[in-house]
Amino acid sequence: MSNNQPKLTEGSIPRHLVRLAIPSSMGMIFNTLYNLCDYWFAGRLSSDALAGVSIASSVFFLLIAAGIGLQIGASAVIAPAVGANKKSEALRWSREVIGLSLVISAVVMLLGAVFTNSLVSLLGAEPHVAPYAITYIRYTLVAVPAFMVGFAAAGILMAFGDTKSNRNALAIGLILNILLNPLLMFGFGWGVAGLAIATGLIKVITAFYLLYKIGLVTESKPPKPAFTVKQWLPLVQQVLPASFNMLSVILGSFITVALIGRFGSQHIAGFSIGLRLEQLLLLPALGMNSAVMAIAGQNFGAGNIERIRQTYLTSLKLGLLMAAVSIPIMVFLSPLLMTLFTDNSEIVSTGTAYLRIDAIAFYAYVVLFLTTATLQSIKQPLFPMALGVARHLVVPVSINILLIVYLGFPMISVFYTLISVVLVSAISAHVFTSWRLQILQSHTAGYIHKGQKQTSLPALPGK
Repeated sequence: MSNNQPKLTEGSIPRHLVRLAIPSSMGMIFNTLYNLCDYWFAGRLSSDALAGVSIASSVFFLLIAAGIGLQIGASAVIAPAVGANKKSEALRWSREVIGLSLVISAVVMLLGAVFTNSLVSLLGAEPHVAPYAITYIRYTLVAVPAFMVGFAAAGILMAFGDTKSNRNALAIGLILNILLNPLLMFGFGWGVAGLAIATGLIKVITAFYLLYKIGLVTESKPPKPAFTVKQWLPLVQQVLPASFNMLSVILGSFITVALIGRFGSQHIAGFSIGLRLEQLLLLPALGMNSAVMAIAGQNFGAGNIERIRQTYLTSLKLGLLMAAVSIPIMVFLSPLLMTLFTDNSEIVSTGTAYLRIDAIAFYAYVVLFLTTATLQSIKQPLFPMALGVARHLVVPVSINILLIVYLGFPMISVFYTLISVVLVSAISAHVFTSWRLQILQSHTAGYIHKGQKQTSLPALPGK
């Protein structure tokens, strides 16, 4: 592997966290700004176009949930091999990850072609809004292979301790989006279709860039896809829980959007913009999430359990500082931020309400990100998946359907339900993660005490 990537199994943990988290966070900031850029340009067309693109985003994120899980799973599988200096194994898994990404792409494109109209209708899009949403999704589906390969490549690079390349790819994407959107939307007169075509072109360019960077990091040729299906089990064991966890996030959000849509598409636009603005503030924590996965994953491969625990605790302290900065912004500046996208009073009011209420749970989100990263890194993906299904899907959806559909509560009750579930989930996740780290440390200490040479970790009991 390239000597430009410092070993994460030694050296200062806070320094590694900051070094990896900053470029990862910047990359995610560029990605969120990319989405907000689409919203801004859609708003220049009309409030109906803005509502349509907001609905389309919810549908498309639902379809590509597996890609985000693939990124997480790729890092979880490859990072231990990197930490144990097994270069050939890391490269082999990189090829398999790329192959799996193409298989997933075919499935997603098929599902999108079949279910797009039904999903848009389910979200309550009015007849004057639905065509915008369907147009955006149809054109974007063509670029799904580029999306999936990009997710896979970002996960591979993360495992090697490289978060800068994905940041650069997303920065390039943002710049190209700012240039292409007005050209294709207004210059060529393609409207919302121009937004989608720009996205497809950009994802193809950045996917090839990331594959090229993998070749540089690994000091080899860019990985070609491999389809050794019988060897995919360890990879799928990591990818499926991560994908189901992400799917529960997106599906829960999808149903939430559907419930909000009962009050009108303008409220969907307000919630969607507020959600993106909140994500922008949460991105430093998500960058820390990527850093924790890389550091903990490599140390898991090297058998350094205490170092994994210290990484988790240090990240929690840094996350608290992030919350101290972001919460006042959500509370006091949310009306100003919303008016950057539209002057529609319903959209602004809904987005402002969401940001102010969700500020209560900001640090809880940070804790959930970091516990999930830590558990994925020590090959414990099932608890985050189960908790994700409960907190994103089963509990809030059940409560909100009862409140909104059957009891006639106002829309704002949806937001209070969400923060209550997040707070309880964060406490549960922290307790579970601390317990699993303690068990792993005790189990490893006993393994070493018996005189075994520790070139890799023994299986964790109760996996």
